[in-house]
Amino acid sequence: MTKPAEKPRKSKTPAPKLETRAEVVVPQTSSLTGGSNLLHTETMTLNVGPQHPSTHGVLRVVVDMEGEYVHKVVPHIGYLHTGFEKTMENRTYAQNFTFAPRMDYLHGLGYELAYALPVEQLVGADVPERAQTIRVLLTELNRISSHLVFLGTGLLDLGALTPFFYTFKEREAILDILEAVGGQRLHQGYFRVGGVARDLPDGFEGMVSRFLETFDAQVDEYQRLFEGNPIFQERSKGVGVMTRETALDLGITGPNLRASGVKLDHRKTTPYAGYEQYDFNVPTRDEGDCFARFVLRVEEMRESAKIARQALQKLKPGPIQDPNRKISLPPRSELETSMEAVIHHFKLVTEGYHPPKGEAYVPTESARGELGCHIISDGGSMPYRIHFRSPSFVNLQALPVIGIGGLFADLITVIASLDPVMGDVDR
Repeated sequence: MTKPAEKPRKSKTPAPKLETRAEVVVPQTSSLTGGSNLLHTETMTLNVGPQHPSTHGVLRVVVDMEGEYVHKVVPHIGYLHTGFEKTMENRTYAQNFTFAPRMDYLHGLGYELAYALPVEQLVGADVPERAQTIRVLLTELNRISSHLVFLGTGLLDLGALTPFFYTFKEREAILDILEAVGGQRLHQGYFRVGGVARDLPDGFEGMVSRFLETFDAQVDEYQRLFEGNPIFQERSKGVGVMTRETALDLGITGPNLRASGVKLDHRKTTPYAGYEQYDFNVPTRDEGDCFARFVLRVEEMRESAKIARQALQKLKPGPIQDPNRKISLPPRSELETSMEAVIHHFKLVTEGYHPPKGEAYVPTESARGELGCHIISDGGSMPYRIHFRSPSFVNLQALPVIGIGGLFADLITVIASLDPVMGDVDR
């Protein structure tokens, strides 16, 4: 026969009180706490980067933490400083189109356009309508590709692997289009003062049309993948909140500003490159958190696709460069029959053009915010001073403000939502 199970014996020792438990578990820290045995916390300093996938480049962030909570954030920049601005002051205006797209390597055509506009203002260039339309079309496609990288890599930082493959599939289609036009996938060097380098290749309109036909459906798929995902909502809603006042005080621009409820877009407020001819909306959100910054860029991709469709319809045959031979290279056909064309070609290649003394600044709307190029000319063939107002540098200043108070995992989400490009920060 099996013995019946014995009942558990009750301990005669009474359960220790909370103070007793603390005395048993926690070591005596009287020397550190002035004779008290109370629990205390210590601040831990953690280095994130500069070689870390979540920093989206060579960004180093020094984080002071109390447990899992972020107490202080100090970003350290300069690891990708290349001296582009000083280098451009020692090159002719035409040569500088090589350097411009390498600062923001995800939206290089935005930098090319931002550089071309003030130079055109100085020399008084007249950009033909076809060239303006080509610029708008390619810049908006490049903006979409930049937002696709943001969306794919940002969600990858949060642990969502699948959207990365979706977004980069669409980005490849855009890079194929840009490669067909400029010969390179990232650093096209395609814009010129007074127009563009060459006309569009055969089959270009068909490539763009096929991409735009299916793109809206792809954006719907992205939204289904992450917007309704409860895990993504928990990781992004209410995280890294940037109020309207904070955004304005810090000088934040672009999608990060519009996600805080400020409707500012230079394509609408101060149109350039013919943007006043296009019908599009400026999406805004009021939450100011990471979720709003993610969703807003998805909505902006729809608007960029809308602009691209309109530009494709406006694309009519015509010249692609200013006919002024003082700033535009003559076509090869003229070199065979005109000595004057040969002289112009020789002077432009060896010396470049000479803008009159003066200065110019034109604000543009890049994928990350206000991008402006300030150029001072002393009448020579090289800029006397050139400076880029890069949006990533300014937007990164929000990190020490909105990155504190939450968990360390939330800091990774905040960095991703600001969408910094370190080439744009350091230059």
